[in-house]
Amino acid sequence: MTANLDIDKTLLDEAEALPYPLLFATISGAHLYGFPSPNSDFDLRGAHILPVKDVIQLTQPRETIEISHLKGGLEIDLVTHDIKKFFSLMLKKNGYVLEQLYSPLVVRTSQEHAELKAEIGPQCITRYHVYHYNGFAKTQWALFEKTKPKQVKPLLYVFRVLLTGIHLMRAGVIEANLVSLNKEFRLSYIDELVELKMSGEEHGVLELPDLTFYKQEFDRLMALLEDAHQASRLPERPTAHEALNDLLVRIRLQRP
Repeated sequence: MTANLDIDKTLLDEAEALPYPLLFATISGAHLYGFPSPNSDFDLRGAHILPVKDVIQLTQPRETIEISHLKGGLEIDLVTHDIKKFFSLMLKKNGYVLEQLYSPLVVRTSQEHAELKAEIGPQCITRYHVYHYNGFAKTQWALFEKTKPKQVKPLLYVFRVLLTGIHLMRAGVIEANLVSLNKEFRLSYIDELVELKMSGEEHGVLELPDLTFYKQEFDRLMALLEDAHQASRLPERPTAHEALNDLLVRIRLQRP
């Protein structure tokens, strides 16, 4: 959890106010990525457990809960999925859910959450997760290019996504914190951008940005991501389907 106990309690209260029990809840977004602004909202993400009576009826249950509001002076953006949907997303090339699962900023956990991280999550990581990070980086770069004046946030997202993807292809491990990643990549401009973001507003702007330099770095890291993908020894497909299915059934039967 975060260092501020008041914030911790507010986020925990928010998680416990949900109508269904949580398998886990973690913090994502800028706080996870290592560059929150003083006014950044808190992105609370997780998986909840629908009761059996909801999932066996003819009517499609409400699988996703989304809440955005102010609570205790904090701007909170909460999204949780029922475990069946979350487990299904884990079997796709979806970097988001894996980053949420492995976020070290834990608000609510469980034995099954620990099991997912230690035993099942690694079986969901494939070389095809490269397409998630490739696509997201391109989207954020396009956003950075079209914004006037140029904002630091989408630029940091570009580099965070690219370094996360490269690291994943090389090491097979999820690391979403840009500051931690840069200890490996040692890109001098990253620390400067992070400091600018953390000391300013959420949508702070870059003064006289060197667009040619950033474009060269974007292209270089995109090529590095593709090279890491080609050299990756990660499996082609996830192997966790049976384990996730067994865990899903076990949780449903334990919590009728």
